[in-house]
Amino acid sequence: MARHMHTGKIGELLGHRYLQNQQFILLATNWRHSHWEVDVIASKNEVLHFIEIKTRRTASYGMPEDKVDAKKISYLQNAAAQYLYQHPQWKRIQFDILSISLHANDTADYFFIADVH
Repeated sequence: MARHMHTGKIGELLGHRYLQNQQFILLATNWRHSHWEVDVIASKNEVLHFIEIKTRRTASYGMPEDKVDAKKISYLQNAAAQYLYQHPQWKRIQFDILSISLHANDTADYFFIADVH
């Protein structure tokens, strides 16, 4: 497995644990519809969250959240529309980014960006 894919998998596992520690209830991970994928669909305080997790081992190419561009947000919105079609009970939704920076000493920094557009 390529190193960047391995980093992504580690980041997703760390992200799941982080979100659960922040009182999110994970409803789906790596949810797919057509060619769209949402890393995490979770609920907290009666809000449905569509969360993109980005992980980096170095800031040489920018921070992890820098990779979530307008196109990616558009994909999240399209996937969310389909999820809401299948689960219409949700009245409030939000799009979030969880940025994870991994360090050589096996620690991680988390940066949660709530309600991106």
